[in-house]
Formats: sequence, structure tokens, C-alpha cells
Amino acid sequence: MKMTKSYRLFRLLLLLVMCEKAYATSPNKTIDDYYTPDYLRFENYTYKPYISTVQLHPESAELSFPIIAFNSGERLQLSFDDLDADLKNYNYTVVHCDANWKPTQWNYSEYITGFHDEVISEYVYSANTIQSYTHYTLLFPTEGLKITKSGNYVLKVFQDNDEQNCVLTRRFMLCDKKVEIAGTAKAATIISDRNSKQEIDFTINNPQFEMNDPYQSLKVTLLQNHRFDNAITGLKPTFTKPGQLVYDVDEGNVFTAGNEFRFFEDKQFRAVNEKIAKYVFDENKQNNIYLLPDESRSFKRYSTQRDINGNYLIRTITGANAAVEADYAYVHFYLPVNEPLKNADVYVFGALSNWSYLPDFKMEYDSSVSAYKAAPYLKQGYYNYEYVVVPQSKLLPDESTFEGSHYETENDYFILVYYQTFGTYYDQLVGFKRINSAGR
Repeated sequence: MKMTKSYRLFRLLLLLVMCEKAYATSPNKTIDDYYTPDYLRFENYTYKPYISTVQLHPESAELSFPIIAFNSGERLQLSFDDLDADLKNYNYTVVHCDANWKPTQWNYSEYITGFHDEVISEYVYSANTIQSYTHYTLLFPTEGLKITKSGNYVLKVFQDNDEQNCVLTRRFMLCDKKVEIAGTAKAATIISDRNSKQEIDFTINNPQFEMNDPYQSLKVTLLQNHRFDNAITGLKPTFTKPGQLVYDVDEGNVFTAGNEFRFFEDKQFRAVNEKIAKYVFDENKQNNIYLLPDESRSFKRYSTQRDINGNYLIRTITGANAAVEADYAYVHFYLPVNEPLKNADVYVFGALSNWSYLPDFKMEYDSSVSAYKAAPYLKQGYYNYEYVVVPQSKLLPDESTFEGSHYETENDYFILVYYQTFGTYYDQLVGFKRINSAGR
């Protein structure tokens, strides 16, 4: 049974009252209570300290963006490790969101057929590792839980049949392709930005799909690599043609290009390589990988280097199945800097940090060696990363302080097109396009 408008409003008001009450009694109040641990986040987030190495991607495509075609039979693959190394009761469900990743407050029956949640039943215990863990895997949608609408979704994994006991959330998308997108990523048109930024120009071709008032009913999102923190939204067509919308502007569609990502690989412990200085098995029986000191690249000329655009791959040489035979280690990052930055924090950043600014990836300045240091706990593999600076007064990071920014940098860009048909109350995802600044 579908909710009426009045019932939707009642539920929304009730939710706001509950949030205000929780905020008033929380010992960890912040300006935006959405970012306190007590609140479900409709973003990529891990809520439990014993959950690690969460990956979500199309089946058998480790480095791909978490999007599949609607009603295609394609599936997404979720995997994660439980470092408690026991067997827990995990369930999952999906939450429908609008183009801005706000929950639509629908009943499950309005976008799911079958069960509204299912058990995650595939698990394997780690083998021959110092760090024991249980590795869980999920392929979805399934016959028992099918999604009936395109758009944005948040996958929610929870424990002990209690949806309030959330373990992790991850964003994904279902695209019901109705438009074609063509685009280019190039050096910025504005002269002052030309050497350091990239501009995304594109057209939406809809010869067979009639759009009513696209200036109001159409929403476009631009993403760089797999990031959401610097997403561009709110773009409007510069002009229209029959069956075509053209987005060709000089501002508003521009990203800082950044630099090619740094990398390291620790597929084999006890072995040094071009990025690893030493391996230490400490008195606490923990693996430690010490990377060679990095240097600032802010004033260096651009140098091409193949990377995987900030992602990582789980790999090990000592086992046949890296998912359960790769071990964990504290990876020690070391960035020499003469003096600590004022009113700003430095983070190790990339898919390894979930494209977020997490405490484990925040670097501390050690004045005894004049360097920023961090040691997150990571599973063996091949990793991309960079160093970003987050001013205390801003939410967006500055990657150019230590990395520099060059228009030649190779980046992936994703164009997402949402459309709200007259008489409906949700944002259909009707178009998706990946473009690469180097034409790859």
C-alpha cells in the first residue's frame, strides 16, 4: 500500500523530532548531528571497529563503479572482513534515496519485491594469517530481494536482526538507461585554471525519450574517480536542440585535476621493494610495514605514471585465495615537512580511507623527526593513495599542497543523469557515462 502525501509528511516530521531529541541528549554534539556516531549515514561508512576492507563493485569487476543496469540480471558484489574472527548474524537491506542521497522515506514494498531484508550467508574463515578474520561475501539483488525502481540506493548491513545495529552502509546505483551521453574531459577553458584543472563538457541525447521541462525535472551529477565529497551538482543545460541537451560551460563543471596517485604494494611480507623500507614483526605479534619517506610534489613537473585512480586490490603472493589468505599489517606512512601546518589537518586519502577523512588516516606531526606520520591497519595488496590537507574551516580537502595539480593528470569522471517524470515522486537514473581524461 502506497503512502499518502499526508502520511509522508507525518513520517518526516516524526523523524525530525526524533533527531532533535537525540541531538539534545548526545554527549558528542556537533554543528551537524548527522556526523555523530548515533546517526545512520546515507553514505559510505563503517560503524564497527572490527569491520575492515569493505568493497562494493559489480560482480567480477573489482575496480568498477558500483552501478549496474536496471532489470538486467547484473549483480553487485559486497565483501568485508570481521576482525573478531567469529560467526555473526548479518542481514542486509537497501534504502531508496533521491538524486542528492537523501532517503525517500518510502515503505520497502514501494521499491522492493520479495523480502525486505536477507541474511548474508556466505562466509569463510581466514587461513594461515596472523590476523584472524571472517570474510563475508554477498551477491545481490537476488530472487528473494528484487529492486523495482532505478536510482540511488544505500546498502545497509546490520547485525542480529536489528536494523538499528548498523554495521556498514554503501552507496550504489541502478541505471534504467533512456538517454545517451557523450562527453570529454579537457584542460579548463579559463586561463587561470588551465594548468591545474579539468573541465567536463557533455551532451545528453534523448531522441526517443521525451522530457518535460528538463531545466526543472532533470538533475545531473559529476563525480571524479569514485569520490562523492567533491561531486558537482545543479548544472543546467547551456542550450537545447531537438533531442539534445548541451552542457558546455566554462565554470561550474571544473575539477582540480590533482596528480597521479602514489602507490605501494605489500603482497609479500618480509620483502622490501621500491616503496617499502622495512618489515617488522613486533613484540605484540603484529605485522608492520614501513614505507620509504614520501616527498612533496607540489612544485615538481608533471610525470606520467599508471595508477588505478585511488583504488586498491587485495593480493598476496603467499596464498592462492587473497580474500582469505591475505594478512593485515600496520602500514607506516611518513611525510617529511619542516613545520606542521597551521589550522589544518593532513590525511592519507583514497579508497583505502573510504574516500573519507577517518581518524586512522589522520596524520600526526612528529617534531622529533619533522614529519607527518600515520599507521592505518590494512590488508595485503596493491594500494593507491595521496596526501590531502583539510583546513579546519572547510570540508573539502586540498590535494595540491603536497601533490600539486596538473591538467595532464589521468582521471576517471562519471556523469549521472536523473529525471523525475511528471506525476512521480522519485529521481529515476536514466543515464550514466564514464569518461577518462586520457581517453582510456
